[in-house]
This record gives sequence, C-alpha cells and structure tokens, in this order.
Amino acid sequence: MIKKLITDALPDKSKYIVGFADMTGLLHEKYTGYGYAISLARRLDMSIIDSISSGPNKAYFDHYNEVNRELTESIQNISARLTERGYENMPVIPTVTDDMTPDDYHKTLRMAFSHKMAATRSGIGWIGKTDLLVTNKFGPRVRLASILFKINILNPGIPIEESQCGDCEICVINCPAQAATGDLWNIKTDRDIFYNAFKCREKCRELSLANLNERISLCGICVSVCPKGRP
Repeated sequence: MIKKLITDALPDKSKYIVGFADMTGLLHEKYTGYGYAISLARRLDMSIIDSISSGPNKAYFDHYNEVNRELTESIQNISARLTERGYENMPVIPTVTDDMTPDDYHKTLRMAFSHKMAATRSGIGWIGKTDLLVTNKFGPRVRLASILFKINILNPGIPIEESQCGDCEICVINCPAQAATGDLWNIKTDRDIFYNAFKCREKCRELSLANLNERISLCGICVSVCPKGRP
C-alpha cells in the first residue's frame, strides 16, 4: 500500500526508479533519529544527454533545472501523503541550498546527506569512476532525491557495495578535468582515492562559463559518454 502511494504520486512512473534503504548508523548527526530512506532516481532525456559533447549546453541546463523542480515537487507530494498517514519523514531535495551546506563544505565538497549513498543502499545502483550514481536501468542518466524516515515502512533493497564498471574507462578518458584515477569504488574506498571533486568542480565552472555564461558546477560529459543506460 505504501509503495503504491509513492508510485501513484509520480508524474510518470516509467521515468523513475524507486528504492528503499536501511541507513542505520550511516547518517550525519543533523539527521539523528532517522534511519531509513526512500531513494528516487528520475531518468534524464536521452536526446538531450546525447547532445552533450563539450560541456553543458542550454538544453541540458534547462532540462537539469526542470527535472530538479519535478523531483522536488514529487518528494514534497509523497512526503505530504505519508505525513497524513502518520509517517514522520523528511524530504531531501536534489539541489543544494545554503542551510544544507556543512561548515566545512568548501574544504571537502561533501554534503551532510548523500543521495548517492541512499541509492546504493537501496540497491538502485553503484558509484562509477567519475563519482556518478550508475543504475542498471538508466545508467548515470538520472537525477536523485530522497525522503528520510524514523521507522522502517518498507522492505529495504539489497545494498550494492562495490562498482560494476569493471575495466570500462570511457568516462575516465573523456573527463575534461581528468578528475578520475580509474580505480573502482566500493563502500570501503573513500571518494578522494578514485576521484578529485575539486578538479571536476573547477572544470565544470570553466565550461559552464564558456558555454552558458554561468559559473556553475555543471558539465555532463561523463553522463553522456557512459554506455550504461543507452537505448
């Protein structure tokens, strides 16, 4: 019944993957009391992603923002329906706001909550070599949002604890920032071992300024070149 309530609140079920994760002991102290999460992955438009060859273009920028708005509306709608039924929850939007940014963010580029962690713990996908969430169904061509819970309301998925990228290095080779080492992710491997978030951010801002006249952290090349999720 709860799962149907969630999927019925989505604008187009065919574009979403829904997972449920046990996050016990994994969340930042600001989320004390919460131990479970719904993870939503919303597919991005294939033709728009295919059009990215040298960094973000206007179509991708607009689509990125549109999907973020849709995801935010979806989790707020789901949250309201669950609250009406007495399930205490906290929606976590896909975009970063000032109140969500930890004090040490500019030193670490790490948020207090990781949508990608919730997705891997729910079994939706794994972390690729350029730190993307890669799903079997849509590849990395997704945006993520989450809803946190204090109690277990669904059967958690089977966590994915290591990369399934194997020897593929297409994203590593095509990354304009050369931010990835090519090493494989697993739950015991720190992000900084296989991926330099600072190199990525700097190149993203350079490309977005050149292509969009906006200095933002948006690129999309590694999303576009990944063979996973292509029709």
